[in-house]
Amino acid sequence: MPQAEGGYISLPNNANSNGNGSGSAIYQSTTEPTAPPSVFESVKRVIGQAMKSTPGDSEELLRLERQAVLVNGRDRDKTGKTLNTKMPSAPTHTAEEAHLLGTMPVDPMDDIELRSVQLQFPNARGSIVDACEQRRVPTDKGDIHVAIQGDTSKPAIVTYHDLGLNYATSFAGFFNFPLMRGLLENFCVYHVTAPGQEDGAPTLPEDYVYPTMDELAAQLLFVLSHFGLKSVIGFGVGAGANILARFAHGHPDKVGALCLINCVSTQSGWIEWGYQSFNARFLRTKGMTQGVIDYLMWHHFGRNPEERNHDLVQMYRQHFERGVNPTNLAMLINAYIHRNDLHLARTPPGTPGTETAATTLKMPVINITGSLSPHVDDTVTFNGRLDPTNSSWMKISDCAMVLEEQPAKLAEAFRLFLQGEGYVKFSLHLSIGLHPNERALSWL
Repeated sequence: MPQAEGGYISLPNNANSNGNGSGSAIYQSTTEPTAPPSVFESVKRVIGQAMKSTPGDSEELLRLERQAVLVNGRDRDKTGKTLNTKMPSAPTHTAEEAHLLGTMPVDPMDDIELRSVQLQFPNARGSIVDACEQRRVPTDKGDIHVAIQGDTSKPAIVTYHDLGLNYATSFAGFFNFPLMRGLLENFCVYHVTAPGQEDGAPTLPEDYVYPTMDELAAQLLFVLSHFGLKSVIGFGVGAGANILARFAHGHPDKVGALCLINCVSTQSGWIEWGYQSFNARFLRTKGMTQGVIDYLMWHHFGRNPEERNHDLVQMYRQHFERGVNPTNLAMLINAYIHRNDLHLARTPPGTPGTETAATTLKMPVINITGSLSPHVDDTVTFNGRLDPTNSSWMKISDCAMVLEEQPAKLAEAFRLFLQGEGYVKFSLHLSIGLHPNERALSWL
């Protein structure tokens, strides 16, 4: 007797012409699957029609798929219902659900595009290269690369980079910071790159005599003369800060103010000289080795930089591996470790036989370092040589590379420094978006 709930349905007997039922026919009828034809059967039917197969082949294919399925007692539960022992198939939907799903994507996130969402100030590192006008300035020691950012009719800021970097890799993130973009509407920035340190620079000739630190500082005179600049604001980092300090000490009338980060005012010590001498030798003979990269990372980020910003560290590692000309960098390192002392001294006013302006920097100076930087002691020594009436020492917490790790604090300090020197008279519009306590500082 066919079961009502056991996987089969009751069907009328297929009687023959004599009225006698055929047992085999009844068995085949009651064991036929109750579900509609599967998708696989429909696909086979379509393929068979497309291939113009004979009707007998199609019927044979369907007959093989409609074989009887015997269900024994082990496949039934206590109530007599058949257990579902097959793998779960795709969920079935009602006609209304199918209609709704047909009008919607399966995964909405695949087809959604945020076309109308744009950053007001995209912090793209490469955008500074596109925004700058590239120039080659001739000097007595060869041409140097200068990138101009901004309106040349505005007051000038001259930047100088550190070892292993150039203007794009050193200042792109900082000068693309929103607060700095608003400030630079009133200034023009001249990014100076040391000889052979720009992106894609060819290897300098073997007979080329690389300029010393004093000669690199003297090259800035050619830059100022080339662009007709009478006075500039210096902004330097590391080796670039040392070069700008030399230039300001030798030509105080050409520099109106200085912002120096991790500036070293003394000659190199024995440990620095030894490490950097090996680095320069490896760069000339073996290229960029892992030891040189580790030293450059320590020079810029101090110890354990991965714990603070892993992505930033990886970006700079890749730059040192692929974006630096090893031979040219060896020449700059050799010039830096053979630097002489700046010969600055803080002399109290009124000291007989001395004059303060001749022994220290007379222009306003803001001396900045990071609390995790390996150059903190050097900046303290440099601060002890400056006139306390026109200089400030600032240590920013939780960073070593201030430009990249704390750009907001550095930008605010630089803005207030310029404002105190009369370069930014009224800057309330520059503090839009700052905390109310910080916004009040713009009125000082």
